Amino acid sequence: MRRRRAKRALRAARMLDQVVDTQLPLLAAFDEPRRLRSATYLAELVKLAQDYRYFANGWIDAEELERRGRDAMAELTRLREDPSARLVTD
Repeated sequence: MRRRRAKRALRAARMLDQVVDTQLPLLAAFDEPRRLRSATYLAELVKLAQDYRYFANGWIDAEELERRGRDAMAELTRLREDPSARLVTD
């Protein structure tokens, strides 16, 4: 069971890495405030991917992973709801 959860955690980490790798090149086209906000958003995803790896390695337990995941989602939501954020369509 533990091994299966570790494999799932590593798959989740790889998926988050792919999202970041795909989005990172797009930052160069943004103005400075938008680039900073987007980079902060991607950094949260990188941290979450690292937390999944920590879990897979047994360095943190499922409860700690859950807490860190909630914290990451709260920060991502805060960044998404930032009133100064503009839609990508401009």
